Amino acid sequence: MTEESKGFDKEPDVPSDAAESESATPDDEAAKAAGSAPEAEPAAPAGDANQITALKAQLDQSRTALTERTGDLQRLQAEYQNYRRRVERDRIAVKEVAVANLLTELLPVLDDIGRARDHGELVGGFKSVGESLETVVAKLGLQQFGKEGEPFDPLVHEALMHSYSPDVTQTTCVQILQPGYRIGERTIRPARVAVAEPQPGAAGKGEDEASDEESGGPEEG
Repeated sequence: MTEESKGFDKEPDVPSDAAESESATPDDEAAKAAGSAPEAEPAAPAGDANQITALKAQLDQSRTALTERTGDLQRLQAEYQNYRRRVERDRIAVKEVAVANLLTELLPVLDDIGRARDHGELVGGFKSVGESLETVVAKLGLQQFGKEGEPFDPLVHEALMHSYSPDVTQTTCVQILQPGYRIGERTIRPARVAVAEPQPGAAGKGEDEASDEESGGPEEG
């Protein structure tokens, strides 16, 4: 046959994808696969690590400073409390000294009132004034002490007169010449008294009598 067959005069159509796949080389396929793979995360820069280290060091310094400042504050509070206690103690001491000095100046007046009362002269308006003064000094803490018959105590008594008596077994206050005064536990004037002691040899005589009674009495000649 000399004539060409109909229908075969044109080249057949080939899909473009297939053509590209046929014409693609192995290197192109590797590059395409690499491009379609997920991208890897980049490594952290060295500058960020240094910055984190610096921040941690700064945080440690801040904590150390905070601890030191807290200790300083606690010491200051303790010193302030001690200061307040000292001021309060000194204030009370100054007040007590001032009151004691004032009352010491009033003791002669109180002695005069006491003598007037003993002689029956505390009457009328003088009695009212005297009792009012005694009430005021009592409110300020002044206390009178000293009574006849109590044992002599050199810490609170001042002996102005001395005698012997068979009626006492120890040194005893037999007369109060001037009463003593105190504020709390502080004596601002001792009681001025007359004292009596046992008769010399009275104690020895009593011991001899006691020994005679135990032995059945003195021996007869």
